[in-house]
Amino acid sequence: MDSSLASAFATTILESPVHNIAISLPPLLLLRISVAAVWMYEGLWCKLLGGVRSQLEVVTAVPRFGARFGATFIFLLGIVESLLALWVLAGCLPGTCAVVQTVLLVTLNINGLLWARHLIHDPPGMVVKNAAFLLLAWVVGTGPAGMGARW
Repeated sequence: MDSSLASAFATTILESPVHNIAISLPPLLLLRISVAAVWMYEGLWCKLLGGVRSQLEVVTAVPRFGARFGATFIFLLGIVESLLALWVLAGCLPGTCAVVQTVLLVTLNINGLLWARHLIHDPPGMVVKNAAFLLLAWVVGTGPAGMGARW
């Protein structure tokens, strides 16, 4: 390739936009449904209906409290997570909702890693997936409030 052709090619590449396809965020309702579906799965299916028994095992691994209060804690946590799903869908105080989701999930992850790391299938994977999930929760949290809200 001669130098003038190489120079023209480099100029074209460097001056072109990163991409020329205009994309936008999905509808806010779809993002809310995505976040709410995760909380409903975790709360209703995994905990209240006992669909994932390993979650109870993780909670019962907490010293002094797990064996005595594990089942009650899992039941109450299932209710909280299911209500959190409804809160996300409602769109009421979305920023506050994102903060509450973050505090809850970070608290659960830290305690799971401290007390039951040996029971968690893939601890680094859990952290990475939950970080990505919380990013989505924060995107939803930046949206306008209200059921019919749009970007």
